[in-house]
Amino acid sequence: MTATVPVITATYAAILGILGALLTVNVIVNRVKAKVDAGDGGVAKLAQAIRAHANFAEQAPITLIVIAFAESQGTRGLFVHILCLALLIARLASAYALNRTLGQSPSRQFAASVNALTIVLASVAILLAMGGVM
Repeated sequence: MTATVPVITATYAAILGILGALLTVNVIVNRVKAKVDAGDGGVAKLAQAIRAHANFAEQAPITLIVIAFAESQGTRGLFVHILCLALLIARLASAYALNRTLGQSPSRQFAASVNALTIVLASVAILLAMGGVM
């Protein structure tokens, strides 16, 4: 099987890049408001902004990489779109939830579950493609 450029994943990566930039700006704005240079200074809103950004940075890159490998191995475009949309929805839900509270919430649980499932499905797609099944 010939590898292809992951154009679909690249499109969603650009959208997620904008979300990542917005989460960065949110941290900066909250730092300026709280007058805190490092850490969260015990300010709840700043801690929430930092955690929302960190969660994005922890989850989005590896998921995009795995999806991109699946796409480059020939996974069907519709399935790649579904994986990318699931990732986008999960990251939006997580950003929303973490900017509201650091406690448990249905949105956080949903986001974590969808993100994990997306990684697993993309990983299985890679293995199937490499085995000549997809």
